[in-house]
Amino acid sequence: MKISLEKIAEVVNGEVIGDDRVTITGIGSLDDAGPCDVSFFSDRRYQEALNNTSAGALLVSEKNLFFKGPQVVVSNVGLAYAKVAGIFAVPPSRHPGISDDAIIHKHCRIGKDVSIHPLVYVGQGAVIGDETVLFPGVFIGERVEIGKRSVIHPNVTILRDCLVGEDVVIHSGTVIGSDGFGFIRDGSTSVKIPQSGMVQIDDRVEIGANNCVDRAALGKTWIKAGTKTDNLVHVGHNVVIGEDSIIVAQAGISGSCNIGRQVLIGGQVGISDHTDIGDGAMVGSQSGVAKSIPPGEAVSGYPAIPHRLWLKTSALTSRLPQFNERIRHLEKRLKELEKVLEEE
Repeated sequence: MKISLEKIAEVVNGEVIGDDRVTITGIGSLDDAGPCDVSFFSDRRYQEALNNTSAGALLVSEKNLFFKGPQVVVSNVGLAYAKVAGIFAVPPSRHPGISDDAIIHKHCRIGKDVSIHPLVYVGQGAVIGDETVLFPGVFIGERVEIGKRSVIHPNVTILRDCLVGEDVVIHSGTVIGSDGFGFIRDGSTSVKIPQSGMVQIDDRVEIGANNCVDRAALGKTWIKAGTKTDNLVHVGHNVVIGEDSIIVAQAGISGSCNIGRQVLIGGQVGISDHTDIGDGAMVGSQSGVAKSIPPGEAVSGYPAIPHRLWLKTSALTSRLPQFNERIRHLEKRLKELEKVLEEE
């Protein structure tokens, strides 16, 4: 693909300094970009790479005197990079129509321009929206509905009655609609609580590889529009996740939690059941959340406490041996003083 630097500037709402007629054919890092590539610079730690780059053009937040080629000045370099990378991204491979090696139940609805690769299974009553892509090994259960332009990567399982919106991406190995972990003790044995609900995934959600999203015991587990999850995330039954939230790898959300809008949950976070996390809250990596978090709060640690307090306590942790020695020294001095007083 070829595109002028002028057109790139229009896409990222930037200003070109230098020749805007330069033809760009790709995007790359400072180390890897060639004369026909655009690169990006926003961190002074990469100054040496900038000095040695062969990039033909640069995305920057302000004019850079060390780069002699044309530059596109933007307000947010990271966002501009994402938009330009989207221009040159390779679209998912499409099988021409429905493969003869796919198993498609006769009582289902398949939209227009759908791409169904070999070894896909689509169950009774399922609905597949226009332009959706199902890669090999995908299992679509009974009465599942998938909206338009969604991409379901290899070996994804979407079990009965689940709903998937438009422009959704689900990466390989993910299971949507597995039973929630519901058991009740009967003496020494565990009796399963039937999981009769479903999972709803709204538009523009992206689910990482090897996620597990449990169906609800009753009602629905619900991931709302625009939310993104990293790889290896677990979402328990009856969890609700608000719009445009981000959940990083290896996070686990227990059943019946209510996660607000634009919440950021770091890697390896564990959240106890029936916990509410307010809109705009942030949970630091490896935190353990045992109680609800108000909107806008930033927490860290195990158990999770306000982030600033956690920073202070973390700084003190390394000094605990010193404090211990001082306390032992003070106790020894105190005993010596008490002994002197007793002798007097």
